[in-house]
Parts: sequence; structure tokens; C-alpha cells
Amino acid sequence: VGGGNIFRGVSGAAEGMDRATADQMGMLATTINALAIQNALDNIGIPSRVQSAITMSSICEPYIRRRAIRHMEKGRIVIFACGIGSPFFTTDTAAALRAVEMHCDVLLKGTQVDGVYSDNPRLNPEAKRYTMLSHMDVLKQELKIMDAAALSLAKENNLPIMVFSLHESGELWRVI
Repeated sequence: VGGGNIFRGVSGAAEGMDRATADQMGMLATTINALAIQNALDNIGIPSRVQSAITMSSICEPYIRRRAIRHMEKGRIVIFACGIGSPFFTTDTAAALRAVEMHCDVLLKGTQVDGVYSDNPRLNPEAKRYTMLSHMDVLKQELKIMDAAALSLAKENNLPIMVFSLHESGELWRVI
């Protein structure tokens, strides 16, 4: 899970913060969102666990691949926080890495818009919405849906990515 709604490390660095410190603050923001998602799932009776790439043993489990797989085998949703635990890597890259490690069938990418566009549709009403693209198409056209490292990792591992809007009610359930 990302934390950009709370703090973006890249934005903090652009404002003059040390990039590593800003990224660490962004990782902490992801933990807040992960705990909120876990609470929402608990409230509707869906078992889940939060695993963090940074040790925070009093509030969530450490990321341990085999433990995450076991939780999934038991029908629990595993929510990954703190990216990969290192600065300079985005949560997109962490999502692709964890999806590959967990042998996931698809990576779901929730964004501010309802898909992949040739340009920002909020700023350019002429932006073209794509219905299907290959990983290579996204990389070649430098579309800003995910960073190149995440896309390359997904491409190398034949991991499809589904993009959906975080702002449309019921959209996540529709995608699932």
C-alpha cells in the first residue's frame, strides 16, 4: 500500500528535505494507510495482516515472505507496508516485487484516475485513455502510471497490472 495521500518522499525531497529521510517518512505514511485498511477489513469480518519492511513489532508483523504466503493460504489478506524498507525505491516497485514474491496473478494499481492515459486527463481533456497496453508500450511511451523499475519487474515476470480509480465507489470490488 502507498502513502502518498499522507506524505510523498519525492515531494519532501523537492522541498529541500534529505531524500532518504523524506522517503523514510513516506514509508511511515504507508503504515498508517495499511493499518486503516486492516481496520476496515476487520470491521467487515475479513481477516488480514499487516507486514512491514521496517520492524514495528508492536503494531504489525515484520515482512517475512513465507509467513505472508502462509497467511494467504489461510485465507487472510496480507497488506504490505513500508515499501521495501529502503529509500529511493517507490511503493510501485515494492508492490511489483511483493506481487512476484507472492506468486500473485495480477497487480492492482489504484490511482487518481480511471486508467492509463497518454497525458494527465485532469490537465489535458484531449488525453487518450488506453484500454490495454503491454508493459513495453508503457515503458516506450513513458506513460506515468508506474516507475520504470516496477514496470520492468512486472514485465520480466509476466505480471499483468490492472489500473483503477481510487475515487469511484465500489471500483476495487468491481476490479476484484
